[in-house]
Amino acid sequence: MAKLTTPYIEKMDRTCPHSYHPTPQFMRKGYLSLNGEWDFALTESENTPEYNEKILVPFCPESPLSGIERAVLPCHVMHYRKLFSVPEELMGGRVVLHLGAVDQVSIISFNGYKLGENEGGYIPFSFDVTDLIQDGENELTVIAKDGLDHKYPYGKQKYKRGGMWYTPVSGIWQSVWLEATPKIYVKDIKITPYEKGVRIAVTGGEEHKRITLTDSGEVFEFDGNIGYIEPSDVRLWTPETPELYPFTLECGEDLIESYFAIRWIDVREVNGVNRICLNGKPYLFNGLLDQGYYPDGIFMPATEDGYIDDIKMAKSLGFNMLRKHIKIEPMIFYYLCDKMGIAVFQDMVNNAHYSFFKDTVLPTVSTNILQRLPDGLFNGNKESRAIFECHAYKTLDHLYNVPSIVYYTVFNEGWGQFCADDMYDKVRGYDSTRIIDTTSGWFRRQKSDVDSRHIYFRPLRPKHLDGRPLVISEFGGYAHGVSGHTYGDDVYGYRVMREQSEYEDAVCKLYETEVKDLVRAGASAFVYTQVSDVEDEINGFYTYDRRIIKINADRLKKINNELSKISNL
Repeated sequence: MAKLTTPYIEKMDRTCPHSYHPTPQFMRKGYLSLNGEWDFALTESENTPEYNEKILVPFCPESPLSGIERAVLPCHVMHYRKLFSVPEELMGGRVVLHLGAVDQVSIISFNGYKLGENEGGYIPFSFDVTDLIQDGENELTVIAKDGLDHKYPYGKQKYKRGGMWYTPVSGIWQSVWLEATPKIYVKDIKITPYEKGVRIAVTGGEEHKRITLTDSGEVFEFDGNIGYIEPSDVRLWTPETPELYPFTLECGEDLIESYFAIRWIDVREVNGVNRICLNGKPYLFNGLLDQGYYPDGIFMPATEDGYIDDIKMAKSLGFNMLRKHIKIEPMIFYYLCDKMGIAVFQDMVNNAHYSFFKDTVLPTVSTNILQRLPDGLFNGNKESRAIFECHAYKTLDHLYNVPSIVYYTVFNEGWGQFCADDMYDKVRGYDSTRIIDTTSGWFRRQKSDVDSRHIYFRPLRPKHLDGRPLVISEFGGYAHGVSGHTYGDDVYGYRVMREQSEYEDAVCKLYETEVKDLVRAGASAFVYTQVSDVEDEINGFYTYDRRIIKINADRLKKINNELSKISNL
């Protein structure tokens, strides 16, 4: 197995990696990152261990960057301990402990007091620790277990990695930090854009609110929970013009820095075809599948430059969208998409069992048999269903304010699918501001905003079945390995090409012919597989180590620009 490293480790701060504020849309000045070196032990018991190793948080123990770099098995218990002092400037109000993500089941204790437990490895959680803080040294411990239980969301993780399955990720894999607040403080804000501005709903805090737009100095004041902010200069957010409005929210003693964007997305009939429209105009979402894996940090790049370069690479090739595939990223990723200008199609993270025969073989041969079956039969496990639904709601809450997210995928290729029409109603009722793709790939049902298809082994020539906007939500996947930049000897892809020139010509021909024909017919979106190679998969435009782009950027960007022009005619 090759020891691949990304360029980002050269600039990584090993004292406190990823030390920036983890929530760019909800920042207070009182902030202490707890990233860095923690005591660590891997045992088979929850009893307090001898901490005989050091781990670098926020990197999972399976990753090289963590300093541990070995497998975590179902029998294992991960023990983390951080000893630290709380600066005096954080005291005086309340102090909240935040954990970005811990996979899968965790128990959190502070100075010997059990704060609580958490299940699921992708959504942040927090505890008020004000009354537990001691002068001098404080002790934070995290006990984590990850048996890759499929009742929880788990994505592409598998113990026997290979092909489309990747190295598992366990324990703490996002930032841990303390936040200082006033005694009475804002718990949350919810930002909903519309044509003239945004509606801001505030939870908690004092009665009177004052919002100041940082750039213009405009002030908006209101009492109660709801305020409408309509700037005098309305600048719409698009991937080409990623206009953001930074602002401060003052609420009693509480002061929060945030930002919003003005944009809306819906479906409209254009020249007799239903299209996805951005800000009232048809828009071709032309993007890449984005798995979010890195060889040295696995779920986390060494620095935020890993996210920046992925976005830059996509834009340099003429793409304007990333489909974040079966993973929820740290909030810094979404902030960079907002700021740099790239739309995000966000997947829910799947749980439940994956069946190669049902979920891949049968649909590849023919979807007719399974299309006639009620999908209530696909996943009959009530606990699994309930956990998926709960996690979907948490995802919608967590990501609600992100303007670059314009589209949600509920079920991917039938994996864990159940009662899709009911789930459409629930997700649509929870968030009516985005496009909802209920069944991406196949096993389509009645309720979805789009006709979403995965096409790898036949030409891109689907017909509109029901008049919904057509989205080719996965296609391509052409594979080409670059010597010295592959993960191992095994390779995986849908059409493997040894020569770079053959690979580039095949990709460009696919866009110049089949994709172009569908754009002329009014297709709304395309998602090519994928941003980068991932372990055995060598079908990315980037090598897995993010050191080589395999295709001529100018050539592909010119083709994509032409597609955009055709789409807007």
